[in-house]
Amino acid sequence: MGKKVLYSAAERRELWERWRAGESLTEISVALERQTGSVFGHLALHGGIEPRRRRRDTRHLTLNEREEISRGVAAGDSYRAIARRLDRHPSTVCREIQRNGGAGRYRAAVADRSATRRAERPKMCRLATYGALRKAVASKLALQWSPEQISGWLRQECPTEPHMQISHETIYRSLFIQARGVLKQELRKHLRTRRSMRHSRRSSTRGQGRGQIVDAVAIRERPPEVQDRAVPGHWEGDLIAGTNNSHIATLVERRSRYVMLVKVNGKDAATVEAALRKKIVKLPAQLKRSLTWDRGTEMAKHKQFTVATGVQVYFCDPKSPWQRGSNENTNGLLRQYFPKGTDLSEHSQAHLNRIALRLNQRPRKTLDWATPADKLAQTVALTG
Repeated sequence: MGKKVLYSAAERRELWERWRAGESLTEISVALERQTGSVFGHLALHGGIEPRRRRRDTRHLTLNEREEISRGVAAGDSYRAIARRLDRHPSTVCREIQRNGGAGRYRAAVADRSATRRAERPKMCRLATYGALRKAVASKLALQWSPEQISGWLRQECPTEPHMQISHETIYRSLFIQARGVLKQELRKHLRTRRSMRHSRRSSTRGQGRGQIVDAVAIRERPPEVQDRAVPGHWEGDLIAGTNNSHIATLVERRSRYVMLVKVNGKDAATVEAALRKKIVKLPAQLKRSLTWDRGTEMAKHKQFTVATGVQVYFCDPKSPWQRGSNENTNGLLRQYFPKGTDLSEHSQAHLNRIALRLNQRPRKTLDWATPADKLAQTVALTG
């Protein structure tokens, strides 16, 4: 067997600081002069979540105080005399010496290590304590709800039951930290990223150049009502790609975050325009106002689309995916159902509708834990 690689306290702090900053395993291993596998093993042991740093209670005896006790015992001083020098109660000194072998065997370093071990009493996780809470969390994870959605839903569903409240971070810790063993590890596959451990939000960047669109109407020309999400019927759209040149069109209503998925048989402009037109014309009039797209040439026939549907198309600035933030976020959620490297042409429109329904029936933090389906229904009722 290979020798176990240990990290000093300073190295552990640097490792976790670099991990939080979004550095890769290779970058961290080079900086620490360690093997990549060693760095990964340390991170995986804790699920990619930095352990809480332990802090000694200021009321407890310090190592310096224990060394003073050891010197006093060796000199034959009384417990009261030692306590006066430490400004401690004599009973504190007496208990300290008796629990660590008595005056004849007391050693400061050994006593300090023993005190540290005795203080390691991990608090039971709430999921381990309350079966009803654990069952509720597991059932929602199986429906592909995120931990944050589950936490928000429980606050709305059980506002007067403190034992049914839990933070999303606690759920993540229970999934990723192996030592906890509260939630079954197979539930991790229901998370959107399906990762084996937590990653920093800074660990990846996105952005790519796109083609030119003739007579494109720039996003800066959109009416203010689109930007502030005050009126329904304004959509954001994009294509997600799979293998064998397969694609799915995604549409997200800005006010409600309602999702529609459209099967497309190709990425050419004519095919995409026809598929989107067929979907949009079925909507009520109050939901047909505008569509914001990126600079992909699949929307080159935007003029024909606008004439057929009455929906004005606006185009984002190059390399600015955040201008379609709701759609970008939704595309990330959809990768849970359509992982990269899969053939999207295998999915029927009926299957896409079922996936969209599942997303539309999940509570969203940005909607104060209402669902997109409920929000859209309320919005249409108010404006109908």
